[in-house]
Parts: sequence; C-alpha cells; structure tokens
Amino acid sequence: MKNIEDFKKKAKNWFKILRNKICSDIESIERNSKSSNQIFKKKKWYRNNKDNKSGGGEMALLRGEVFEKAGVNISTVYGNLSKELVGKIPGTEKNPSFWASGISLVIHPKSPSIPAVHMNTRFIVTEKFWFGGGADITPINKKSKASINLAKLFHNSLKKVCENYKKGSYQKYKKWCDDYFYLPHRKETRGLGGIFYDNLNSGNWERDFDFTKNVGDNFIETYKEIVKLSIKTPCTQKDFSMQLERRSRYTEFNLLYDRGTKFGLLTNGNIEAIFMSLPPSASW
Repeated sequence: MKNIEDFKKKAKNWFKILRNKICSDIESIERNSKSSNQIFKKKKWYRNNKDNKSGGGEMALLRGEVFEKAGVNISTVYGNLSKELVGKIPGTEKNPSFWASGISLVIHPKSPSIPAVHMNTRFIVTEKFWFGGGADITPINKKSKASINLAKLFHNSLKKVCENYKKGSYQKYKKWCDDYFYLPHRKETRGLGGIFYDNLNSGNWERDFDFTKNVGDNFIETYKEIVKLSIKTPCTQKDFSMQLERRSRYTEFNLLYDRGTKFGLLTNGNIEAIFMSLPPSASW
C-alpha cells in the first residue's frame, strides 16, 4: 500500500501529541481549581511483557481532587490477530496481520455535577486501512436541565467538526453513537451521546486524518469549557448516590458490550490499560 508507513508514523505521532496536550490541560484544571499537585503517572507496557517486538503502549493515570480518576492511554500494537478476530475485522479474511495505533481516554470527575466523558481515535491497518473513534458524554442526571445544556454544548461542538468534514455526517455519527452506547438489558443509553465512527476511508487520507485530529482537539477544548461551567455547582447526597448508580451502568456497558475492551483482550493488550475505563467506585 502506497505511503502506508508514512501514514502509520504520522498517526502514531499525533496520538502521542494529543495525549500530552490532554494530560497537561487536565493537570492545569486540577492545579488551578483545587490547588491539587496531582499529576498523571505514566507507565509503559509491552504486549509480550519483555520488549516491543509486537508493540505496546503507555498508560497515564491521574487520581485527583477534581477528577477522581482520569486515564489517557496510547498504544501501537501489531502482529497476527487471534483466531477469534480473523475475518471479523476488515481486510483480515485472508491475512491475519494487523497494525493499530490510537488514543483512548475516560474521565470520571469527583463532583456529580461534572459529566464523565470518553474519547478515542485510532488508525488501523490490515490489507485495508481506516480511521475510527468518537466521543460521548455521560452526565449523572441525564434528565436535569443543567446536564441537557452541557450535552448540547458538547454536541454542538462535535457537529461543527463533523459538518466541516462532510455535510450530513454529524447525524450519521450521532445515530451510530446512540445505537452503540446502548444497554439492551437496561433498555437505556449509557449517557447523552456524542459521535461514533468507524471504517473511515474516503480515499483522501489526509482529509480523514485531519478530521480525526479535529475530533481530539475539539474534545479537550469543549470539555474544559464544560468543567468550567459545572465545577462550582453544589451537590447533594442524592447526587452522589445517583453518581454511583450511573457509574454502574458505565461498568456494565464496558464489560459486556464495548468493542475496544474485547479487542484489547483478544490482542493480548495490557489488562490495566484495558480496564482503565472503569469508574473508581460504583453501586448496584
């Protein structure tokens, strides 16, 4: 595939740049809002636990006063897919080899007034290549006016990114997100949605890459504004109880349905990094 090695290098480098920016911005909020000196603790991992012959990644985890648990992971893994995945991922019907690089983050704030968020973007290469990813927001009280307004801000920012890329794509990616982050056994969505996209290859790699970069940049800028608007909102004991219940739904989705969790397990990923997304506490 023409230029594929250059594409891999550019994508891998970008995910690290984005990770560094997000970690820096989250640490700044911690420091400026609560005078917290907590920073992200980073830990490298390798797929075979010894070297990087089949790739690996780096976890970054912060446990602070504003953000009870914030994880921002990057990884680049490659090799042959397990038999459970061969043929189920585009371009692996005849060749099990793959290469995948990406960033994945989940932030669980301490205050129930600040929504939890998730974002990931990735570039995958088999005999085909494509981008995927998205971002979604999970307020504790999905029906409150404040939560709905924060979700509107989140969606409006994503809509601009999508429509600048391709007219009509926001509604497509929004529906994809609503359908994906749904708990059938609960008959409810995980949160208030966002966007989700996969198998993105328009034939213009640079344009698709720019879109993926814009998703990441837009996410952190919008989330900083959301935190600023919600961080001083007072909370009741009922709010904290509701937070634990909402986190239980988050846990159920990630363990039962999340494709990223399954992919990580089936490609011999790092267990700590895979389960980074789980909340620090939950209640059923």
